[in-house]
Amino acid sequence: MIPTEHVIALSAALFTVGVIGALVRRNLIVILMSIELMLNAANLAFVGFNRMWPGTEGAPAVDGQIFVLIVITVAASEVAVGLGIFLSMFRNRDSVNVEEVNLLKW
Repeated sequence: MIPTEHVIALSAALFTVGVIGALVRRNLIVILMSIELMLNAANLAFVGFNRMWPGTEGAPAVDGQIFVLIVITVAASEVAVGLGIFLSMFRNRDSVNVEEVNLLKW
């Protein structure tokens, strides 16, 4: 069995890679993938922490898995909205570079 510390360390490493990818990259698709990586790292942490507190004999704790389902739902809606923005930006600007977007500027 893998120790919980290793699971949490892997989750922290994946989250760090996601944050760096979201801050450094300029392509909207890569930024969305980095956000998805951060959400998956949070899911891994939820499952890892849930394993630390297994509950009782008659009623196992499934809080971590419930949070994972909620995060997956939020991630799916985030992807739908993000891809809609991406397609709109690509149709209007012919580019997915974040620096070239100035739709909110007057």
